Amino acid sequence: MTSSATGSRIDVTLVAGGKYHDIDFARRQLLDLLAEHDEFRVRVQPDYEDAGAIAAGTILVSYTCDVRPSDQAQQTIRSWVEAGGRWVALHGTNAALDLGTPKGVDAPRVFPLWADTLGSQFIAHPTIQPYRVGVTDPDHWLVAGIEPFDTDDELYLSEYAARDDLEVLLHTTFQGEAAGFVESDWTATEPVHPVMYLRPLGEGAVLYNTLGHCRGHYDMVPVLDYYPRVERCSWEQPAYHELLRRSLRWARGDTTPTDPPGERPDR
Repeated sequence: MTSSATGSRIDVTLVAGGKYHDIDFARRQLLDLLAEHDEFRVRVQPDYEDAGAIAAGTILVSYTCDVRPSDQAQQTIRSWVEAGGRWVALHGTNAALDLGTPKGVDAPRVFPLWADTLGSQFIAHPTIQPYRVGVTDPDHWLVAGIEPFDTDDELYLSEYAARDDLEVLLHTTFQGEAAGFVESDWTATEPVHPVMYLRPLGEGAVLYNTLGHCRGHYDMVPVLDYYPRVERCSWEQPAYHELLRRSLRWARGDTTPTDPPGERPDR
């Protein structure tokens, strides 16, 4: 893993790929945010299989859905995080989806190591509708000064390998039905659901943010030839962009939302 000392090059991998989302839109948005850091040199790939290249860098940023890494890729990335890597994982990175089953959309438990590394696996979400995102740890610089906000995003209902090991920064509340999913009954489950959290692992960590759904007209092929709505969800929220900016600062080792004029915190 390369150094991220002040003034030095920082190698970043952006993994953007998968199904049922406007990956082109998300990739473009994230590249614009990454370009705000002069030291970042960014390589882009559609999956995790070139794990050696990921492990040769300092930062991993991912926006994927139903991208299922090989066992070797999972282990390589896990070891990289434990050795000090920092991973900003967004939205469907923790999702494996089987559509078209007799009972609806299934979330097969096909990558237990991946889910453990990320801290969670997506299981279902209710119909997209507005919900409130609350600040769980207002003293943490990653969310300090962020006011609770409403967003019309996919509200992730997930399974956690070790929830007590997560440092939850943002949360929402939900109990009810997730129509269309095999595991649809969430009426009697824990009502508080993490939205953004830190998952420490060895010398490194994962910063997971479940927000960021997006879909265009042609992203449900072959399920649908034409999806009638364009969905941008939290990408239209200023708070989401601020959270992403802070997440990238965290990934490079910074410890404040912004630099004082003319200086940058030690990494």
